[in-house]
Amino acid sequence: MAYYSPSIEKLVESFEKLPSIGHKTAQRLAFYMLDLSNEEVKEFVDSIINAKKNLKFCSKCFNISDTEPCNICGNPKRDSSTICVVEDVRDVVAMERTHEYNGVYHVLHGSISPMNGIGPDDIKIKELLSRLMDGSVKEIILATNPRVEGEATSMYISKLVKPLGIKVTRIARGIPIGGDLEYTDEVTLTKALEGRSEI
Repeated sequence: MAYYSPSIEKLVESFEKLPSIGHKTAQRLAFYMLDLSNEEVKEFVDSIINAKKNLKFCSKCFNISDTEPCNICGNPKRDSSTICVVEDVRDVVAMERTHEYNGVYHVLHGSISPMNGIGPDDIKIKELLSRLMDGSVKEIILATNPRVEGEATSMYISKLVKPLGIKVTRIARGIPIGGDLEYTDEVTLTKALEGRSEI
């Protein structure tokens, strides 16, 4: 039995398609949108349409951008001899928030996952290798996620890049700040021990 009119049900269903949005949250969002003025709704819809229309992938690093190249690749103050390899556009944002990295990026748009039918040719590994051919890159930082797929992707890229004489590093993994040892899993503790440094 439908509790709402078909138009509201359709709006709720549309919000439910968004990641991490359950039925109750979708209802709240739907009624929030209905409470907005027509101008506010139009502005919201236009922002989505404009983002879809104007955003594209940078031809160098495959980050999402509305400029070509993206702001990072086009910035002459960035160190283009260091490339940080990440799985997703959102990982670039996470790295940039640290204000510690001044190199450029390469976004793979996924990770190798044979179980899900994703092989090396399905992500931007060939494009990464082509960026290395001019000899200007001195270091590749592998910043893939610390899951089985991310580790496999890092190992695969490392095996391809090392013969080129380029330094390959992996971001450290270990116990998060504020974490408790007793609640940390064995793999994370092992990685933390392996990555220990002198103080």
